[in-house]
Amino acid sequence: MPDHSPTAYDVTLCVEDLRTALAEHGITLPSLRVDLPSFAGTYAPPAGLVALGNCNTATARALAAALRKTAAVER
Repeated sequence: MPDHSPTAYDVTLCVEDLRTALAEHGITLPSLRVDLPSFAGTYAPPAGLVALGNCNTATARALAAALRKTAAVER
């Protein structure tokens, strides 16, 4: 059975894609990164997590507004 778990490179590309998409809405998550410890665990397959990090309330509200706007357009 093939292993379909994400590699560190896959997760890095995902982080960069998310960073770019957020920037298109004027949103920056300073702590956005690949969660490297998720690759060191004994999970099978490796988790390959994206760490969104902390943000202030203004950034969280901007993110929520961007998501709502996009959801409304897709309806």
